[in-house]
Amino acid sequence: MRNSRREFLKSAACVGTAALLPSGLMADALSKPLRMRFGLCTYLWGKDWDVPTLIRNCEKTGLLGVELRVEHAHKVEPNLPAAQRAEVKRQFADSRVTLVGCGTNEQYDFPDPERLKQSIENTKAYIKLSHDCGGSGVKVKPNGFHAGIPHEKTIEQIGRSLNEVGRFAEDYGQQIRLEVHGTETQELPNIRAVMDVATDKNVTVCWNSNDEDLLGEGLEYNFNLVKDRFGDTVHVRELTIGDYPYQQLFNLFVAMKYKGWILLEARTQPDDLIAALTEQRKVFDEMVGAALG
Repeated sequence: MRNSRREFLKSAACVGTAALLPSGLMADALSKPLRMRFGLCTYLWGKDWDVPTLIRNCEKTGLLGVELRVEHAHKVEPNLPAAQRAEVKRQFADSRVTLVGCGTNEQYDFPDPERLKQSIENTKAYIKLSHDCGGSGVKVKPNGFHAGIPHEKTIEQIGRSLNEVGRFAEDYGQQIRLEVHGTETQELPNIRAVMDVATDKNVTVCWNSNDEDLLGEGLEYNFNLVKDRFGDTVHVRELTIGDYPYQQLFNLFVAMKYKGWILLEARTQPDDLIAALTEQRKVFDEMVGAALG
């Protein structure tokens, strides 16, 4: 009965999405659902909600996937007992909202070997947590290069560390998602260099919509550098703020038939989060509609 209810809710969500699209796209949306889906990364928006509130508000606004940032009010952390992990999994399973995974702050650029080792072990704990709670992956990141250490050495270290956690993640059916992040490390040629070392199939790139994406030969060139390693998650900021070329970005994702989650990692603090989420969902649908059209 639970599975039947979940399938019913997913079907209803698809119909709801189609209703938000321009009329010319509605029939196509019903017969062939949009490949890209819109969700929330609880960086700032949603950080103060517990799991039931988060699910309720995501259902209300139509953002039906969630990456849970760690150390927030959700309290989905590695110290969570088995029974509570099962309860988190049940709550998402009984809703229209997909737990996409955990958004961690683990990084592998530390010059200190002990800090590097600890970050790798922490990542493994989050992999188990995501698995137990019904998620599909864990977000990690580089945080920058370090003075006096050749970039090539740091790139090699990050890549090898990613291979280790990637192999570990395979046993739990989890994906490692490297966020395009950090001073200089977030420049796409450097991310490409990391991924050339991190060859494990479970290690993927989480596009992060940084201004640095436009450096050098521009967005499309940098997008193409890493698109063969995209995972199930992409981060975007508010689609209505700034001059980042989101329409061009969505055109590129639609052209490659991307099937993952576009997760809103908002940076502002609006008074009415429900209204703000609803607005972002509407803009997302319009941009995807334009890309499809």
